[in-house]
Amino acid sequence: MPEDNLPDSNWQRQVIEKLAFSALEEQRRARHWSIFFKLLLFIWLFGLLLLTVGWIGKREVPLAGKHTALVDLEGIIAPDTDSSADNITSGLQQAFKDKNTQGVILRINSPGGSPVQAGNINDEIRRLRAKYPEIPLYVVVDDICASGGYYVAVAADKIFVNKASIIGSIGVLIDGFGFTGTMDKLGIERRLLTAGDNKGFLDPFSPLNPTQKAYAQKMLNEIHQQFIQVVRQGRGKRLKETPDLFSGLVWTGQKSVDLGLADGFGNVDYVAREVIKAEEVVDYTPHESVVERFARHFGGAMAKALLGGTHWALR
Repeated sequence: MPEDNLPDSNWQRQVIEKLAFSALEEQRRARHWSIFFKLLLFIWLFGLLLLTVGWIGKREVPLAGKHTALVDLEGIIAPDTDSSADNITSGLQQAFKDKNTQGVILRINSPGGSPVQAGNINDEIRRLRAKYPEIPLYVVVDDICASGGYYVAVAADKIFVNKASIIGSIGVLIDGFGFTGTMDKLGIERRLLTAGDNKGFLDPFSPLNPTQKAYAQKMLNEIHQQFIQVVRQGRGKRLKETPDLFSGLVWTGQKSVDLGLADGFGNVDYVAREVIKAEEVVDYTPHESVVERFARHFGGAMAKALLGGTHWALR
């Protein structure tokens, strides 16, 4: 080849190499995306298979014979938790509907929570006991059954505890923080504009308003009286009232039996075997799927971030 044609040949070769490398790179990227989408499809199909066969989001299948139904109430009673009224009442409804259920045990291990959620569970227990009068419902307490947890428990036919369980806390509270002193030290001015004199009710960045404080205390007292009435209605003549009984104090399981807050000692196995007389226990506690759990926690985190501030609780 003549010398004066060499530069043209080199230029053509470089262009061809670049085009070849670009084509290979494009194929590599396409292959990576293909693997990625195939992996996503596999994960989706696998999750669908688990849901179909009942490995996720399902309780165990009831036994063919007679059995004791179990529902667990664990942790804080609130709308965005496993112990929400929707979750617990759903499990209780399924337990009572099963024709082989000889008795229901609600196992509680809770320090309390929302008075509304606890009240809804209490109401549903009473409705189910009236609808299925032949099926008893017993509460079994693990470590703690306090405040909102006890609000739920008093709807049961009987309450069984461990001698070292913590029972009671029949009271209501509002908690929050005040930052006015810190703001003064930092030279921060609070600028709060409201339409309505009490729209900034118990605002943590403003001085505590005596009128608003008195109003909040009045609401607390009203809810406390509702709590006391529910306890008296549920425990009846078994209750041995003392000056401290409704003060918010807690007692050991042993002392709670003496006060009539509980009926006796026993765990789930004991109550199923000796009281209900159906030793086999079937768990009716609703279990969330992975997707449902993620959505609930994500939604709960967003709500807390947006709302914040003061909240009410039976705990």
